[in-house]
Order: sequence, then structure tokens, then C-alpha cells
Amino acid sequence: MVSLTKLAKANKGARNSRATPSADSDGFWQRPALMNLVADGLFATGGFLLIWAAAIYLQQLPAFSLRYVVVVSATPQVSRQQIEYVAKTAITGNFFTVDLAATRAAYQALPWVRKAEVRRIWPDVLELTIEQHQAVAHWTPHEDEPRLVNSYGEVFVASLDAADESIPLPIFDGPEGSAPRLLQRFVEFKNGLATIARVPTAVWLSPRDAWRLTLDDGVRLELGRDQVKHPVADRLARFVASYPVARLRLQAPLQIVDMRYPNGFALRAGGKA
Repeated sequence: MVSLTKLAKANKGARNSRATPSADSDGFWQRPALMNLVADGLFATGGFLLIWAAAIYLQQLPAFSLRYVVVVSATPQVSRQQIEYVAKTAITGNFFTVDLAATRAAYQALPWVRKAEVRRIWPDVLELTIEQHQAVAHWTPHEDEPRLVNSYGEVFVASLDAADESIPLPIFDGPEGSAPRLLQRFVEFKNGLATIARVPTAVWLSPRDAWRLTLDDGVRLELGRDQVKHPVADRLARFVASYPVARLRLQAPLQIVDMRYPNGFALRAGGKA
């Protein structure tokens, strides 16, 4: 016979055991909030992938192919054939996928091109703007490649055609990296010689910073190194002041003028000292 006290305890334990949830009731499927969160994430990911796939598909449609390269600047030194060659070999993709940086670099690799800018114009055009080098002087060749100096003092690999050679350019010769200095001094020398109607046709800078000029009448002018007490500009001014008199007094053509003396200069005429 079971006592009422024991029966009551047994019933209470049974009720407690039924009221206590099992370990499985805390799983994923019994947590609606977590299920909704995961579902939202999956929907968002799926939507993003769908949009991305649609964008890739649209970009590859023939309707977005690039059809024209429009050049908006004058390019007398860059031929149409060169521009078309780069367009055929370097421009890949369509209006959306074309690599503008790579296209710009391909055009800037052409001779005479200093800078190139490329931009898209809807729906099928690439607009090309080219800044050409403006050659102001010849530079010493490198590995048998002709080089020129532009108006910024930059050295670039290119050669002049027959039409350009009708206007002769001066020759610059100096250590690598000194082209900007030679260009600056060339302008100063040219201005200083204008009063005697002479023009420098060659400017030479030695590794020791000594200056030498060749003038359009064939005279070689030795100016030497710049010094605080005897700057090159003063030596050139002294030559300009003495040049007309020296030519009148000499019976032979003037060949070499050495201005490296502090208070005078030396002349050589007709190949004899």
C-alpha cells in the first residue's frame, strides 16, 4: 500500500519532469528570431548575387561595345595609323569594363606623346586627348636611339622628320639629368647674344659644370664654370661687348674665344693661336 504522501511526491515529480523542456527544445528550429535572421541574410545574399549576375550579363551585351575613339586634339607628330593600332591592340572590354589606365599608358608609350587622357562618352565612345612633346633641342643619343628635349626640359626618344629638320634645333650635351639646366641656360645665352645678332647652336655642359657654346657663325665660346666673383653671365656680357671690335680687328674668321680669364680673354682665328 502506497501512502498518500509518497503518491503526492511522485505526482509532483512527474509534473516537474513534464514541465522541464528537453535539450532539443533549445535547437535552431525552436528559435524563430534566429530563423528569421538567417532567412533575411540568405535572401539578401541571393538578391546581391542576382543583381551582380545581371550586371555582368548586361555589360557583355553587344549593345555596350565601344565603337569609336574620338581624338579631340591636334596630333601632327602622331599619325592616324598609330592611334588606330593602339585602339585595336590595347583597348579591351566594352563601355563599362574598358581599362582606362591601361589605355592611357598605351597611348603615352607612343613617340612624341607626352601625356594622354582618356574618358568615356555614352554610349560607345572613348574620347582621347593627346599632349605632344614640343621639341626645342637635340639630346645625345642613347644606344643609337635619337633623343630630343621638350619645352619642359624633359628628354624623350624620337627623331625629327624631313619637314621638321627645315627649322634646325640646337644641340644640348651634358650629364644625364641636366637637360632642364641646359634649357634654362640656353634661353639666357640666347637673350644675351641677341644684341650682336648671334644665336647659340650648341650648348655643352661638362661633368665639372663648365659651359661651352657654339654660335651660328661657327665661333666656339668657352665660358667655364660659374663662380661667385666671375659668373658665367658676366663673361658672356664681356664677350658681347668685345665681339664686334674683335671681328673687325682680326684678318681671319674668329674660331675660338676663351672667356675663362678673370680680366680678359683669348682669341683664336683661322685655326692658328
